[in-house]
Amino acid sequence: MSHFVTPALESSVVAALRAAGCVFAEDEARLLIAAAGTPDELSAMVARRAAGLPLEHVVGRADFAGVRIELDPGVFVPRRRTEFLVEVAVGRTAPGDLVLDLCCGSGAVGVAVATALGGVRLHAADLDPAAVRCARRNVAAVGGRVHEGDLFAPVPADLRGQVRLLAANVPYVPTGDVPLLPPEAREHEALIALDGGPDGLDVLRRVLAEAPRWLAPGGSLLVESSERQAPTAVALFTAAGLRTRVATSAELYATVIVGTRPPETH
Repeated sequence: MSHFVTPALESSVVAALRAAGCVFAEDEARLLIAAAGTPDELSAMVARRAAGLPLEHVVGRADFAGVRIELDPGVFVPRRRTEFLVEVAVGRTAPGDLVLDLCCGSGAVGVAVATALGGVRLHAADLDPAAVRCARRNVAAVGGRVHEGDLFAPVPADLRGQVRLLAANVPYVPTGDVPLLPPEAREHEALIALDGGPDGLDVLRRVLAEAPRWLAPGGSLLVESSERQAPTAVALFTAAGLRTRVATSAELYATVIVGTRPPETH
C-alpha cells in the first residue's frame, strides 16, 4: 500500500467506486492505490474511474495471460477470454518460430505468446497510430517489431510464406451490436477495434484473402469469434483452403477458429 494511504482513505476510495457502480470496488481500490504516487494522483484516478474510464486505462496497464501490458487511453483493452487464444497459439508454436500478430492493439497476444515460449520472431501490425505507439513499447520487451498500416500492407514482404503462427484478433462485433456494448468499450476504445461490419466478419474476410500466402506450410491462422459466428467463420476458412477446426473454452466463454495451411506435397 502507498505510504500516504490510511484505512480511512482506502474506505473512501472504495465508497466512491461503489457509488459509481464498480462491482469489484475493493479490488479496484487496491489497484488504484498501488498505482498512485500521491493523494492528488489517487484522487484524480478515482475520479476518472468513477466517470467510466476502463480501469486499465486509468492505471495504464493490464495483466493478461501472465504478462503486464502497458496500456494507453483509447487503446483496446485485452480481454480475459482472449487468453484462450494465447493458450491455443502456444500449443501450435515453438521457440524461434515466426509469429505475426495482426490487429495487434497493445501487442498483448504476440507478447504473451513470445513470453510463454521464451522467445519467437515476433512482428505485429495495427492501423491505429495510438495502438501502434503502445504496442511498440510492449513488443520491444520481447525483441519484436511493430508496423503501422492496414492488415498485411506494412508487413515486410520477405516474411510472406514463412509465418508459423498468424494471430489475428480482428474486430468481430456486428455493427448493429456496437451500441449494445458496455459503455467502457463503446465510449473509450477505438471503434475500428470493435466494429466488424454487418455480420462482424468483414475484417476476417480481408485477412483470409491474403493469409494463405503469408503462412508457412503447416502454419496456422488463429482468430477469435463468437459462438454464433463460428459456423460462418469455419466456412470462410475452409473456402480459403485452410484445414479448419474450432477450439472452445467453457470457462472463458471463448471460441477460437484455427486454420492450418496444408503441408506442401511433392
